[in-house]
Amino acid sequence: MEPFRTLSAVAAPLPSANVDTDQIIPARFLWKARRDGFADTLFSDLRSGRDGGTFVLDRPEFAHARILVAERNFGCGSSREHAVWALWDGGIRAVVAPSFGDIFYNNALKNGLLPVVLPPERVAALLEILSARPGSIVTIDLAAQTVTGPDGHADRFEIDPLRKECLLEGLDDIDLTLRYRDRMEAFEREHDRRHPWL
Repeated sequence: MEPFRTLSAVAAPLPSANVDTDQIIPARFLWKARRDGFADTLFSDLRSGRDGGTFVLDRPEFAHARILVAERNFGCGSSREHAVWALWDGGIRAVVAPSFGDIFYNNALKNGLLPVVLPPERVAALLEILSARPGSIVTIDLAAQTVTGPDGHADRFEIDPLRKECLLEGLDDIDLTLRYRDRMEAFEREHDRRHPWL
């Protein structure tokens, strides 16, 4: 997993609440293998232009956004891990919102994508700034647990210490388990010595 330390990048505003996993990646794309990539499926139905507008990530000033700022309950809906894969493959490395769907939040952390919870009023302020000044940079410092907006205002966010460590070091669940390989092997040897009949 790619370590996440400090990210200074263009942030795209998505001023919509309850963006569910089917909006992030429609169910008809779930058959694809992980190795085939999901960038082309990210927000596929929203990017179709059916509403006559241009989706934020299709606008030139947000084409290389790596941070998404959204409204409450981002990633609600089904438990599909594909939603995180689609965001990751589409270049997004962090999502800032007032709240997240629980399963999406955990899937994000396990796949190296940082979900940041900030107060609703601060997210609203960021959305306003990013909409008024397209292409603005937001900085997320995981070690310091801060998000600094284009206005220079820094907000602190909370994250589970173990998940923070895993992100900083680029450890997925398997890597984390393998850190204890020597202790597990020592336990197995001692167990075999004490119970040779098993």
